[in-house]
Order: sequence, then structure tokens, then C-alpha cells
Amino acid sequence: MTTLLVTATGESTGKTAVAVALGRQAQARGRSVGYMKPKGTRLQSQVGKTLDRDPMLARELLDTDDEMHEMEPIVYSPTFVRSAMEGRERPDELRERVREGFEAVSAGRDLTVVEGGGHLTTGGVVDLTDPDVADLLDADVVLIAEYGTPADVDEVLAAARQIGDRLTGVLFNRVADAAYDEVETLVAPFLEERGIPVLGVLPREAELAGVTVGDLADELGAELLTDVPTDGLVERFLVGAMSGESALRFFRRTKDAAVVTGGDRTDIHTAALEAPGIRCLVLTGGRRPPTTVLGTAAEKGVPILLCSGDTLTTLERAEEVVHGGRTRDEHTVEVMDDLLTDHADVDALLGAD
Repeated sequence: MTTLLVTATGESTGKTAVAVALGRQAQARGRSVGYMKPKGTRLQSQVGKTLDRDPMLARELLDTDDEMHEMEPIVYSPTFVRSAMEGRERPDELRERVREGFEAVSAGRDLTVVEGGGHLTTGGVVDLTDPDVADLLDADVVLIAEYGTPADVDEVLAAARQIGDRLTGVLFNRVADAAYDEVETLVAPFLEERGIPVLGVLPREAELAGVTVGDLADELGAELLTDVPTDGLVERFLVGAMSGESALRFFRRTKDAAVVTGGDRTDIHTAALEAPGIRCLVLTGGRRPPTTVLGTAAEKGVPILLCSGDTLTTLERAEEVVHGGRTRDEHTVEVMDDLLTDHADVDALLGAD
């Protein structure tokens, strides 16, 4: 039986899509697959009352019947972390809980995919970082990294040292076209000369880089004020805090953006609706815009989302949603499956049959 832990140099780098896609690739090769995420971090409640969504998706797409408490033995919420720092969590008991969950989900399976939590060091307060989990479960490790500048290689090298001999290799994900050749011709040879295999360089896929307006509305709990399509992709946010004239010049220089501003800033609403790269308006403070703004938005097919929170809180939450990429679903995994097939050494990632 092979155990593969999928970890990353940072949060929201595509671990779930890679982990589940690798599981499906193994199933296509006739292998039985189990999945677990020992530290649930993508919680639907900040106090940890609900479970991580990633194991739920994995259970559905890998068609397993394992119990959620086995797939996710630790709900790694802010409340849990605080409790651990106060000395109310026992690392030895938590390790045993993880081991028991692993034994349950791996029983009779040829491959068990273990998804890391957050990033490599998540779990340190209870001695359960991803390298600790790999040692506990005797797992091989795949490290997912992103590449924007040469300085990002430092993160890869530091992570590789922490993982040690268990590292199977590095998988670069969401590499922009402008950096792709550099990763293949400079970064990969540099790492491989240092004994760190690069097992794939996955290009940035536009439809996975952002979130749809509809997904954004769901994640923000926003009210849709316009009856127009919400399938446009949002990759970045602009704050409407300047004059309307300045805003229009600014808005026209961007694309695939959402404008976040107060519901009373009619001048900003009007400017945003004149810019072709604005995919939606996110209005804050619970204040509805004038009917003239709603009419123009409907005419131009631009969705308007209404949130009750203030602009800063809404912006922080929205950026968190977009940084996490497209909402995880079956389509996301299917796209990742194709990317792995075309741009990665899947056999090396999955290990021996």
C-alpha cells in the first residue's frame, strides 16, 4: 500500500484539486483509493462547528464510504489552536486519533492520499506539521509550489529541507505563461541538481484562477440585485474610494475585476458600469443603489451584489475567496486531471503500483 501526502509551500495552491485528481488517476489505473485530511482547515464556520469541505468533496468524487471523523480527525479551527496554546489539547492523543483515522480509511486500499492542512507548517502547535504527519503515517510527500519570481525558490528549498528524504518531488502549479519557460529551463534544473525532482509544471488555467460572480455571491452571502448571468470570472478587486472621474480612468485599465464600494457611492457605480473589464459591483453597508444604477447594470448585464458588512471586511473576505481559486467542485478536479496528464509525471507522483 502506498501513502501519498500532498502538501504545499503556501495556502490555496491547489492541494485539494491535485489530491483528488491523483486519486482518480489511480482509480483509472485499477487501484483502490482512500483519502483523508488529518487537519481540517477549510471550515464553513470560523469557530469550527462545521467540517472542512475538502473531505466532503473527496468522498463524493472518489466514491468512498468512510466516516467524516475518520477522514478529518482534527477540526483545525482558530478555537482549536487557541485551546492548544492554552494546553488543553494533548499532542500524543491527537497523533493517535490521526493514526486511527488513517488505519480506517487505508484499510484494503492500494493508495491512500493524505491532504495537508493550509501549508507545510500548519499543525505546529500540536506537533503535527505536514512533515510530522508524513513521518507518523510513513507517507511519501508531493510538494505543490507556485512560481512568480526567483525568490519563490527559497520557499521550495526550505520546504524540501523540512520534508527530507520523504519528498517524492515538486509540482509547480498555476505558472503564468510569462514564467513558464523560466521554470522549465532554469528553476527545474537548479532544483534537480540539488536532488529535488520536479515532477510537473502546470500552466495557469484561467477558469481556475478566479471565481465566478455567482460563487462569489454565495461565499459572501450577498444578495443579487440584478437578474443577469453570474458566470463571469473575477480575479481581482478594486476599491472605489476616489472620485468618479478618477475611478473611471482607473477602472478602464483593468480586467476581470469586481469593484467593492459603499452602496451610496453612485458616482463610483456609474464609473464602474462604463468600464468593460468590470465583471460586477459589490456594494457594502447594506445600502441599495438608486434604481437608475440598477437599470443601467441590468441593461449592460453587470451583476450587482449587496453585502451588509463594511467595505474593509467585505474586501478581505472577497480576496480570501478569490485567492483560494475557483470553488472546489467536480469540474475543477476534471480540469486538474487534464493538466496533470498533459504536464506532469503522474506515474512518478503516484508511486509504484
